[in-house]
Amino acid sequence: MTPLYPLSAVAHQPDLVLALSLLAVSPDIGGVLIRGDRGAAKSTAARGLAALLPPAPDGTPAPFVNLPLGATEDRVVGTLDLDAALRGEVRLRPGLIAAAHGGVLYIDEVNLLADHLVDVLLDVAAMGVNRVQRDGLSAEHPARLALVGSMNPEEGGLRPQFLDRFGLCVDVQAPTAPGERAEIVRRRMRFEADPLAFAGEWEQAEEALAARLATARARLPRVTVPDGLLDTIAALSARAGVRSLRADLVLHRAARALAALEGREEVREGDLHRIAPLVLTHRRDPRLPPSPPPPPPAPPQETPPPQTDTSRSQSAQVPSADGPEEVFAPSVSAGSLTLPLPSPIPGTRRGEGGPGRTVRAVPEAQPITLATPDTLRAALTRTAVSGGGTVTLRREDFHAPVREETGGRRVLFVADASGSMGTRERMGAVKGAMLALLREQTRRDRVALITFRATGATLDLGFTTDPHAAEAAITAAPTGGRTPLAHALSLAAEVLAGERGAQLVLFTDGRANVPLTPGGDAWADALDAARAVRGVPALVVDTETGHVRLGRAARLAEVLGADLTALGAPA
Repeated sequence: MTPLYPLSAVAHQPDLVLALSLLAVSPDIGGVLIRGDRGAAKSTAARGLAALLPPAPDGTPAPFVNLPLGATEDRVVGTLDLDAALRGEVRLRPGLIAAAHGGVLYIDEVNLLADHLVDVLLDVAAMGVNRVQRDGLSAEHPARLALVGSMNPEEGGLRPQFLDRFGLCVDVQAPTAPGERAEIVRRRMRFEADPLAFAGEWEQAEEALAARLATARARLPRVTVPDGLLDTIAALSARAGVRSLRADLVLHRAARALAALEGREEVREGDLHRIAPLVLTHRRDPRLPPSPPPPPPAPPQETPPPQTDTSRSQSAQVPSADGPEEVFAPSVSAGSLTLPLPSPIPGTRRGEGGPGRTVRAVPEAQPITLATPDTLRAALTRTAVSGGGTVTLRREDFHAPVREETGGRRVLFVADASGSMGTRERMGAVKGAMLALLREQTRRDRVALITFRATGATLDLGFTTDPHAAEAAITAAPTGGRTPLAHALSLAAEVLAGERGAQLVLFTDGRANVPLTPGGDAWADALDAARAVRGVPALVVDTETGHVRLGRAARLAEVLGADLTALGAPA
C-alpha cells in the first residue's frame, strides 16, 4: 500500500500542523476547519494526521474516512439493515461515522455539504457518540473521531452557527517566497517519484511526532488551568468581538492540549495568546464594528495636480462641485420585489435545474412524491417489531423525499446613488428593497453590489455568500453627485461576464448625465451599455418620483429585455 504523505513533511504551514496536533491530543476540541486556496496542503495534512493517531485494539491503523459530498444521511449516520429485517431481525447498519471511529473523518468542501449533515457531524464530534434514530428504532455507538473540514472561501462560506461549532480554524495560503515554494515542490516531487523512500526519510520525524502526541494524550488529564487565567480567556473573547461562550470553552480545552503537547501540567498565559487566533478569528461577529482606524495624515500643503482622465473612473470620491454626500439608513419597503428567473447554465438539459437529489426522507401520510425505499423500510420495520408475518403497506409507512438545495443564485445589485436619489425616502427605500431581497437568499446564493454616482461606478462588494458583508456594504453606501449610468452598466457587463447564470437588479430613474467620453451623449451611452448586457436575466426597479416623469427606466428595461417594476414607498 502506498504510504501517506507524512504530516511532519508538510512545510511552511506551522499553524495547520499545530491545529491538527491539538486535535489529535484532545478530540473534544470539536474539529478543525481549514480554509484556504487550492493546493495549500489541506487534504494532505488531514490524511497525514490519521497515521499519527493510536491504532485500534486489534492493531489496525487508525482509519481515515473521506466523506463524499454526495453521501446521504443514511450513508453517513447509519440505517436499518434490510437483509436482517427480511429475516425478522431488527439491526442497524453502521455508516461512515462508525467507520471513522478512532480516526479522522475528513470533509473536503464542507461548505458545500447539506446543512443537516454538517449539523449531525458537529454534534458527533462534540459528544463522541453517534445516536441513530430510524423508523422507530434508536441506537447509539461511540464515535470518538477527529473531524477535519476544508473549504475554499471563494466557493461560498459556512453559516455562522456552523463556524462557531468548529473548535479551531486555520486560514492557509500557499507561501509566496520563491525559496519556500521551491522546497514544497521539491518534497512533493520526491514523494511522487518514490513514496516508500520518501516515507523512510521522514520516518524518524514521524515517530518522534507520534510519540509526542501519545505522551501529550496521556498527560492531558493532569493538566490544569489556574483560576486567574479564566479572566484572561474571557477578556480575549470579548476583545475579539466574540459573543459565543463556546469560544471560551474551546480556549480552555485547546490551552490544556497545548500545555500537554509541550510537556507541562499547567497552562500559562502565553498558551492562551498563542492559540487565540485559531479559536477566535472565525467566531468574531461580523456585525460588530471593527477597531477604529488610525487618524488620517494631514493633507499636503501643495495643491494636487488635476486629474487628466475621469471618464471611466471607479473612484468613490465625489467632487465638491457635485454637492455633499450623505449616508441614508435603509427603510422598510412597502412591497416585495420578484427576481427574474435565472438563465439555464450552458450544456444542461431541460429539467436539470429542478429540485436537487434526495438526501433523506420524512414520514408523510399524503406525499406528493413517494420515497419508495424508505416507505418499504418502514413497513419492514413495523412488521419485524410486531413479530413478523406478511408485510403490508399502511399509510403510516409512507415517506416523502427531502431534496438537497440546488445551486444558489448569483444576483448583482446595481444601485443609483446619485444626488437625484438624495432624499431619505428614495435612497432609504432602495436600500430597504435590497436588504429585503437579501433576507430571502439561501446560504448558497451570492450577491454583489455596484453603486454609481459622481463621475463613475464602484464595485462595492464582489460576489459573496456572506449576508453580513452584503448588509454592511448596502447600508454604508453614500449618496450624492451626478448620475453616471453608462459607467455602471459597463462595469456590470464586466462583472457579469465571469458569472454563469447570474441575474441583474438595476435601481435607477434613468436620468443619466455623465457620458463615457467628454462631450458625448450620456443617455445614448447608457442605452448602448444596456444593449451590451442584454440577455442577462434582469429586473429594472424604477425609482423616479414627482409629477414630471421621463419614463427612462421603462426604456432601459425594453433595451435590456428586463422586467420592470416601480420602487415601493417606505412603510
